[in-house]
Amino acid sequence: MAAMLEVRNLSISFGGLKAVDGFDITIEKGQLYGLIGPNGAGKTTIFNLLTGVYKPNTGSIVLDGKNITGKKTIEINQAGIARTFQNIRLFKELTVMENVKAGLHNHYSYSTITGILRLPKYYKMEKAMNEKAMELLKVFGLEHEADYKASNLPYGKQRKLEIARALATEPKLLLLDEPAAGMNPNETAELMDTIRFVQKEFQMTTLLIEHDMKLVSGICEKLTVLNFGQVLASGNTSEVLNNPQVITAYLGE
Repeated sequence: MAAMLEVRNLSISFGGLKAVDGFDITIEKGQLYGLIGPNGAGKTTIFNLLTGVYKPNTGSIVLDGKNITGKKTIEINQAGIARTFQNIRLFKELTVMENVKAGLHNHYSYSTITGILRLPKYYKMEKAMNEKAMELLKVFGLEHEADYKASNLPYGKQRKLEIARALATEPKLLLLDEPAAGMNPNETAELMDTIRFVQKEFQMTTLLIEHDMKLVSGICEKLTVLNFGQVLASGNTSEVLNNPQVITAYLGE
């Protein structure tokens, strides 16, 4: 299979401290990949490097054959990377439907004049966006809350809405930063089923950050274990779980 993401020798330092040191990863198209490690291991820093929040000191990031190293966040989003955040970032005063439509604007657009004058193209685009947004909301079981304010959704559904909005940008690569954080066991199990469904239904290449080894190992085909900014182990899930370094340094905590 062809690689969707190839990262080589990625490093960044803050105040002389190497937060990420020589990070490598290859994720194939359509793969569900896990990046795991304890708090402070550098996982979110890697997401920030992949999405242009930080610029690396060394290394390269290639998305679907295109070098995006050092690009601005908006350019990387347009190239095909979307993400969610450990701390949910929704437009809380907008409705559930409007949040998803905000993600659709990358692919549905009309001129300012068309919008102001409500020309026929405006209504055509709005109808298409509403239909597409509703399709995504149905995937996450949110269609009945389409007109709710995002802030009025229960926590678990806010998590789902953030993923739906990210998918609305039609990304090539979806980055999920601890999507199960703060969820109860039932909500977590339901979310993991949804992530599996999204990967299969949309053939979505997904990189999932977690610190819960049991959770990630139950859903991901491959894992990379990070510790103190360095790769401790990487490979098929079963191989990584049986790696003596992982057992000693991580599972043995």
